[in-house]
Amino acid sequence: MAQKPSIPKGTRDFSPIEVAKRSYIMKTIKEQFQLFGFHPIETPSFENSDTLMGKYGEEGDRLIFKILNSGDFLSKVDDALYTAKESVKMTSKISEKALRYDLTVPFARYVVQHQNEIDFPFKRYQIQPVWRADRPQKGRFREFYQCDADVVGSKSLWQEVDFIQLYDKVFSKLGLEGITIKMNNRKILSGIAEVIGASDKLIDFTVALDKLDKIGEEGVKKEMLAKGVSESAIDKVKPLFNFGGTTSDKISKLKELLASSEEGMKGVEELEFIINSINEIPLDKSSLDLDVTLARGLNYYTGAIFEVSAPEGVKMGSIGGGGRYDDLTGIFGLKDVSGVGVSFGLDRIYLVLEELELFPETVAPSTKALFINFGDKEALYCLKAIQELRGNGIIAELYPDSAKMNKQMKYANKRAIPFVILAGASEIEDNGFTVKNMETGTQETINLKELKALLQ
Repeated sequence: MAQKPSIPKGTRDFSPIEVAKRSYIMKTIKEQFQLFGFHPIETPSFENSDTLMGKYGEEGDRLIFKILNSGDFLSKVDDALYTAKESVKMTSKISEKALRYDLTVPFARYVVQHQNEIDFPFKRYQIQPVWRADRPQKGRFREFYQCDADVVGSKSLWQEVDFIQLYDKVFSKLGLEGITIKMNNRKILSGIAEVIGASDKLIDFTVALDKLDKIGEEGVKKEMLAKGVSESAIDKVKPLFNFGGTTSDKISKLKELLASSEEGMKGVEELEFIINSINEIPLDKSSLDLDVTLARGLNYYTGAIFEVSAPEGVKMGSIGGGGRYDDLTGIFGLKDVSGVGVSFGLDRIYLVLEELELFPETVAPSTKALFINFGDKEALYCLKAIQELRGNGIIAELYPDSAKMNKQMKYANKRAIPFVILAGASEIEDNGFTVKNMETGTQETINLKELKALLQ
């Protein structure tokens, strides 16, 4: 007996209704990207390994799917290396390409490679799949789509203001209310590390701080101590563990805490500009929150950091994130090209909309009328009508086989097709059609013009 086929963990098949719902989200995001002046690009599914490796930190490198070289990929591995079984060292010998981990680094590569064809500032959006060798769980997959928008070639903070507005517009259009757009600044985190005397532990310190909502104050302290952050440093940072109040209150507390740090104060100044601007141009249905524990993407973010949380009550990780990167293209030799960008988590947004039952009923275009197949002569008569209906944007189809009537009617029922059209010898003679309303069970015989009017 043949083994039942399966798909790799962390990947999914999508049914027609699921594809329709995903397309609805992508269409909504794409419309807003275009409304905000972004232009589409696409990059290959896989890149040269040296393009990706070393750009996401040690943990990110482990999650990159490597592609084996074609042909005899072991021929370049000497006996000593093969015997040592050191996979990390061997990988560079047997794999020169890898599936993209995100869309940001390939975008940086694109900008550098096409810099002479680009007008700066360059605003691009990209909606494509990415791959991560992560442990699959709810809302986390090994293959998933990212929907990114970035601007490179401008240091203006108005870009950050624009991205916050973009987030708000997209989620408003999707019917999501109660969305919180969290914001922080890498300079503030660097400033805090500086004033507590832990600049050399910046990444360890901030990664632990970022887990505050998951492991609590004691858990964060324990992790910081394990990473070598001193007791006295943790004592100085204690106010951050209960950093409440209004946005203005938080700004005031940060000014007090970071008074001795030039970089930290610069971060506060940038946040204050963005917050004041948003106060003047209010958001529709989202709220902006200053979260000093937010520390995502520190390997390349240099200024503002964004993260979007799902509405309260929905158990889901972030559904969007991004930030400012002052020199991401520098990793490929093009210095001093500042950029800022955000990403929408399509798969997580899907799960949130599904849980909250926010997908429109009309999200999946469905067949309006099924024509019964009585034989070749009748089928040809029906197809001429179907062609005209389709020309008027009406989804109609002919049952492909001249099967028993009962089978064709059951097919229409299972697919929830609202109208069944019958055209036998008498209808053809009268140049008409018998229409059955599948919901009410009523029937009437009408001509093609009347049929078009009914189905529209």
